[in-house]
Amino acid sequence: MARSKSSQRWLKEHFDDPYVKMAQKDGYRSRASYKLLEIQDKDKILRPGMTVVDLGSAPGGWSQVTSRIIGDKGTLIASDILPMDSIADVTFIQGDFTEDKVFEQILAAINNNPVHLVISDMAPNMSGIRTADQAGAMYLCELALDLASRVLRPGGDFLIKIFQGDGFDVYLKEVRSRFEKVQIRKPLSSRDRSREQYLLARGFKAE
Repeated sequence: MARSKSSQRWLKEHFDDPYVKMAQKDGYRSRASYKLLEIQDKDKILRPGMTVVDLGSAPGGWSQVTSRIIGDKGTLIASDILPMDSIADVTFIQGDFTEDKVFEQILAAINNNPVHLVISDMAPNMSGIRTADQAGAMYLCELALDLASRVLRPGGDFLIKIFQGDGFDVYLKEVRSRFEKVQIRKPLSSRDRSREQYLLARGFKAE
């Protein structure tokens, strides 16, 4: 079957992308690794020995970056609906973290350790219908915030991908009510045409 012009453009853009080439050279599973590396360089959210939860982790780009920085004394629990090839010293839980069974597996893997950071680069499968895609993305953000609020230690941090659009302002207000400081990051490795941004929330206010 012949590829459409739009898919041909996407493939050309993808393989011409300098971050795709860098990922292949540096051994990262996706260009998304550089988004986290940029945020880490600016904000120093990862440190050796931390306990981190990575939501929507497949194919593993963020987990690779995280595991290398937190080291063998750190703990990383990664979860995704999709399968993810194993990474040394990373506990991967496949399934929908919004389901009780999967959430309980995540809690068991945390094993009562204080969680320092929850990260999420999740996005829904895009349909091309902007209103539906935005609603789906915001729903995932709400679920990730709920999980973070249940597992983070006092003073913990939360990093999540979010898309500008309906629901953004309400969500931002809710995050600000739960954390001491909230900043918006747009890494250089995030494509200009993408509406994605990253909320970095620091200093969780435990109840």
